[in-house]
Amino acid sequence: MSARARETGEIFGPRMTLFADVLALGVVTALACLPLITAPAALSTACAVVRGTGDGQPATARRYLALLRERLRPGDLAAGAVALAGVLLFAADLALAGAGLPGARVFAVTATAIGACAVIVGLRACARPESFSDWRAAVRGAAGDSARDVGGSALVLLALAAGALCAWMMLPLAFLVPGPLALALTAIDVRNVRLPQGETA
Repeated sequence: MSARARETGEIFGPRMTLFADVLALGVVTALACLPLITAPAALSTACAVVRGTGDGQPATARRYLALLRERLRPGDLAAGAVALAGVLLFAADLALAGAGLPGARVFAVTATAIGACAVIVGLRACARPESFSDWRAAVRGAAGDSARDVGGSALVLLALAAGALCAWMMLPLAFLVPGPLALALTAIDVRNVRLPQGETA
């Protein structure tokens, strides 16, 4: 992502401006995620806006809303329905594990591992450019990236954990988290593209 030099008399540099834009982007993305079924399309659009800054396009709420209007097609809503069903199934599995059934501890650990892998693939899929038009291709690519780039997958979990921690410490921050999360996911995807084939970090 390119950054111009700070001009004479300018208080904040371009990186601080981008940071402020990302926070505003987080608010509109959080609002767009409220129906839940729209969450994948909303986060994918935020990642597309952040990625566009590398080409000199603004990371503004206006640009986000303009791109979001092109989304919410049946495929985007289907992706949201699958993601929501997965979350509900995971919650139900953990509830069953907590009911004291035999083998509950092993089941809970297994379910958590599967859930973590699904979250990593889902978030990395949102950051891929293909998610704007073809969710199946984005998920396939994200699954391959997750297996090849273990370091990037760990960074995805760390970014998500940091966002969850901020929201837990101060609930209003939950409306800002999607912006920095989209920035982190996009940076991880760009980093993965630039890594030599077969190399991990």
